[in-house]
Amino acid sequence: MSLLSFQQERLIFFPQSLPVSHTFSFQQEFKEIYIPTKDGIKLHGLLFKAEAPKGLVFYLHGNAGSVDSWGGIAPTYTDLGYDIFILDYRGFGKSEGHISSEKQFFEDVQTAYSHLTSLYPEEQLIVAGYSIGTGPAAMLAATNNPGLLILQAPYYSLGDLMHKLYPFVPAFLLQYKFETYRYLEKTKAPVVLFHGKQDEIIYYGSSEKLQKHLKPDDKIMLLNGQGHNGMNDNPKYKEELAHILRTYRNR
Repeated sequence: MSLLSFQQERLIFFPQSLPVSHTFSFQQEFKEIYIPTKDGIKLHGLLFKAEAPKGLVFYLHGNAGSVDSWGGIAPTYTDLGYDIFILDYRGFGKSEGHISSEKQFFEDVQTAYSHLTSLYPEEQLIVAGYSIGTGPAAMLAATNNPGLLILQAPYYSLGDLMHKLYPFVPAFLLQYKFETYRYLEKTKAPVVLFHGKQDEIIYYGSSEKLQKHLKPDDKIMLLNGQGHNGMNDNPKYKEELAHILRTYRNR
């Protein structure tokens, strides 16, 4: 239990670190962006550009890899006319430092979000989160004013997910709460949840539990045959996403 109490980051986050000299090889236009934090750490992310962009998707990825692998999702969004910024958390990719607390994690994503609002009107920002990124994405939507929130494979809370996966672990030991449901209750922007019905990591009942915390016009979409990974390549997801973005633009 002492190991769980003091080294939870190793159980939650699986970063891929990249040297500063690393060269990305994506087949579309992108820009590397470095964002300083108040404690002197530099966060890194990639901004992929669409032709005549309608807005920006601010994307918080899952708990493994880096933008070197996550950058492959960019065409799903740029093909629909949206720029997409994918942030690497501390210790991921070229981002410096290491994750040490939920407070620090949330402050980092807020710092990055604030930086992007200096480049795009906030009403044109769409916050999106995948897996571990859904809690922080919901936090951003609750404490800022983006135009839309999209959560892919969200958990009700990290405590709820840990209880499902590891019922023998006492909840009070968990230092990272990531209580998605609390933030959804405070989110004014439209919200759409996507979840694979064959998700083997975050049970799709998490999204069903979150539904009671949504506004009447918010949506939940369950994808048949979809596991935890690869949702951005799912044709049904792409179809529904295109419809949602058209609706969002026409509000």
